[in-house]
Amino acid sequence: MTAYEAVVLDVDGTIVRGEELLPSVIDGLRALEAAGCSRLLFSNNPTRGPAHYREKLIPHGIDIDPEAVLTSATVSAEYLAATHPDERVFLVGDGRLESILEDAAVELTSDPDAAEVVLGSFDREFSFETLWKSLRALEGAIPFYGTDPDVTIPIDEGEIPGTGAILAAMEAVAGREPDAILGKPSSIAATAAIDRLDADPANTLVVGDRLNTDIALGNRAGMETALVLTGVTDRAALAGSSIEPDHVLESLAAVETLL
Repeated sequence: MTAYEAVVLDVDGTIVRGEELLPSVIDGLRALEAAGCSRLLFSNNPTRGPAHYREKLIPHGIDIDPEAVLTSATVSAEYLAATHPDERVFLVGDGRLESILEDAAVELTSDPDAAEVVLGSFDREFSFETLWKSLRALEGAIPFYGTDPDVTIPIDEGEIPGTGAILAAMEAVAGREPDAILGKPSSIAATAAIDRLDADPANTLVVGDRLNTDIALGNRAGMETALVLTGVTDRAALAGSSIEPDHVLESLAAVETLL
């Protein structure tokens, strides 16, 4: 038995890196299952929805209910649909994010002068023209959001620039920061996780590899936190950070020591 009712698990850097399962992750997942913990996978990937993660993990013997998966893309879509209904959103982002927004009945526009809301995200085709259009769209007090703050994204070959890098360019030309980040570690993301799990935050464990997203989310929501060292954060980065996890694990495989 364990005091934890539920666990929020990051995906990239915690369960997988690129397309590869991290070593001994299955052991950690089995330990959580044996302890009776409800689990929620929460990725800051702004280009994917829940079905992707089920398909990605099934070949590794991990069967995830899509209802037990959140991403910064799905949280952003739900938030914009609820708070800006019938408003035209100018998106700087990936085509897959565009599809997720459209599926949530978020109205999009490619005309920066017609924009009523701006959403910045990961965009492989980001260019000078995109930045110029962003500047036009962000004139005035138009609501400005970002899907997530991740400056880099881990892949098999190392890292690539992420949403945070795109947002930095948009912020620079507009002279303003986003009004809110919608994915981790925002209060919007924390509320989405708590609602999906229906568990007491005090009895919920957050496990992830990023201090400024996973651990900050748990700290903000009153959850217990565990940093894994299989992703972007090493012990040197941890020592220099003001964000402190409750526990530090070599990998998810060691989560059994907390149960």
